[in-house]
Amino acid sequence: MNALILAAGYATRLYPLTLNKAKPLLVVGGKPIIEWLVDNLSGIRDLETIYIVTNDKFAADFQAWSQSYQMRHPEFRFKIVNDGSKSDDDKLGAIGDINFVVTHENLSDSSLLIAAGDNLFTTPLADFVAYARNTEVTVAVFDVGDSEAIKKYGNVAVDAEGIITRFEEKPKKPEGTLAAIALYYYSPAVLSLLKTYLDAGNNADQPGRFVQWLYSRKPVKTFEIKGQWLDIGSKETLENADKVLSTQR
Repeated sequence: MNALILAAGYATRLYPLTLNKAKPLLVVGGKPIIEWLVDNLSGIRDLETIYIVTNDKFAADFQAWSQSYQMRHPEFRFKIVNDGSKSDDDKLGAIGDINFVVTHENLSDSSLLIAAGDNLFTTPLADFVAYARNTEVTVAVFDVGDSEAIKKYGNVAVDAEGIITRFEEKPKKPEGTLAAIALYYYSPAVLSLLKTYLDAGNNADQPGRFVQWLYSRKPVKTFEIKGQWLDIGSKETLENADKVLSTQR
């Protein structure tokens, strides 16, 4: 199994903080966002390579970070993949980037753990992976507990077996407060459907859109994340993450 961290966005909502630094490289709680995420991959067995897909603007920065991190954690192997984009106007989008890496790096024959580079968790991800290994596809879910907050995310309903029965991206009238978050486990059978999805002209950006398309075609399992989930999309959520994670060190 390999892992893929999505880090090719330009985070324009966080300008000027992200004008010359990629969002996952911003420091919260004393270390870069991406470092918290990679730390939480510790303990996952048979993890081969962690791919980080980024853009032409920040590829060298991620290369430097990964080399520094690997010196301290030799058990991890990294590869930085430059998607070639140079601005927010020519980006491939998150789903486009996933397909780019799978194709460019020939990853279609093994399972892939995918995580957004700006999503943080206060608990390790080994339990998610242990559960997901027995499925074709698993999506992490988190109960945001707020009927207004859920309107910013993909709102899901699940059956007694944890299979998605309904998925609505950024609902105006949400049903419940369970959010599908950008943490996925895709088997080769699911990775092969990325091209089908994109060739049909579907939204290439928001990664949840692929799940929304997929769940009516294939049973999509879910795994509820415990602890805290920190989605860093604004200066306010960045400041909150800094406060929360400062207590975790």
